[in-house]
Amino acid sequence: MGSFSNFSVISVLLVLSLVSVASLAEARAFFVFGDSLVDNGNNNYLATTARADAPPYGIDYPTHQPTGRFSNGLNIPDLISEAIGSEATLPYLSPALTGQRLLVGANFASAGIGILNDTGIQFPFPSDPSTTRK
Repeated sequence: MGSFSNFSVISVLLVLSLVSVASLAEARAFFVFGDSLVDNGNNNYLATTARADAPPYGIDYPTHQPTGRFSNGLNIPDLISEAIGSEATLPYLSPALTGQRLLVGANFASAGIGILNDTGIQFPFPSDPSTTRK
């Protein structure tokens, strides 16, 4: 458990250092890859049970509505976007991600994602009976 904790601390420090460096240079686009920690709504467009589109998610978000973020408010990419003076990235599956909005960047994160084949098995596709638990 200690190595996970160390990894978390190192990750936060890396993000903070990137934000400080990013504020010195003009950012052109911001692309996000990851899991539920940085997912800002991609799972709203996927057939999965890993969803954050209902309360209590979003209660501290500016609109006080669930957005698909697995948090009660802004997540790390939102804070980085604010720090570099850019608008928040949209989920790559969002129909609103076109034209100028795409030039800002995109968020490709999805809750339950991982590099192993078994990652996310606890969130089966609802229409796939072979992945349901017995």
